[in-house]
Amino acid sequence: MTTPIYSMTAFARQSSSGQGGELTVELRTVNHRYLDCSFKLPDLLRSAETSLRARAAARLSRGKLDCLVRFQASETKGSALQVNREHLQKVIETALDIAHALPAAQPINPLELLQFPGVCSAALTDETTLLHSVNALFDTALDTLMENRAREGAQLAALIRDRLNQVEAATAAARAQIPALREQQQARLRTRLAELRVEVDQERLEQELVYLAQKADVEEELDRLQAHIREVRHTLDTGGPCGRRLDFLMQELNREANTLSSKSIASSTTHNAVELKVLIEQMREQVQNIE
Repeated sequence: MTTPIYSMTAFARQSSSGQGGELTVELRTVNHRYLDCSFKLPDLLRSAETSLRARAAARLSRGKLDCLVRFQASETKGSALQVNREHLQKVIETALDIAHALPAAQPINPLELLQFPGVCSAALTDETTLLHSVNALFDTALDTLMENRAREGAQLAALIRDRLNQVEAATAAARAQIPALREQQQARLRTRLAELRVEVDQERLEQELVYLAQKADVEEELDRLQAHIREVRHTLDTGGPCGRRLDFLMQELNREANTLSSKSIASSTTHNAVELKVLIEQMREQVQNIE
């Protein structure tokens, strides 16, 4: 079974509600050279980051992942408020230090202290239960993210295959022109010599013709282009995290197209080389999105 090709660009959101409140996980991935994970978690769930990071690394190979977790506690009637007194004391001490440095400072407002992050919270569900819930919801969101990445990856692979078919057609067209171009090149040289009306050493002439043919010979470049085309197809068929390999193959294809252009002896081959470079660049742009 072929492993899917994944795009590095996707988005997923999952929410769940329980007795303690509503939990939401948002995942967004974009292109990146390596795997880079960033988490924004509420204070209550800070300890979940290590677990979430490991879960992401087990499923993703490349890309920048941004994870946002929100928790909205239920406004249960009669629920008690919990005050983190140690944190509150530190906030008060810091506020008093600042007040001493500012003679015109207003007195500390108790309600504003309660609104300071981490000072006060409503009675919540058991922390262990909440951590289990965020792990499970993260896995569900990650499943959705992978489905979206696979779907877009399949579209990218189809676009690359289409351009690759055009590259192969342009390569075949360039190869088909070689015999006629050689004959034109030799005929041009003979015609020019005839116009000059000079004695020509036939042996030397044959040597020059061979030299010109070798200088303009692009068979080797066309053979390498065809080999790279086969390797790109094989890589797409194999699937999996293949973005780096495809990017390398795009560089190799472009190198051969440049050599083909430099050896061009006719406008038709120049046109083919330009067309090849355009198609290869279009493929390279799509490859940048593949994991």
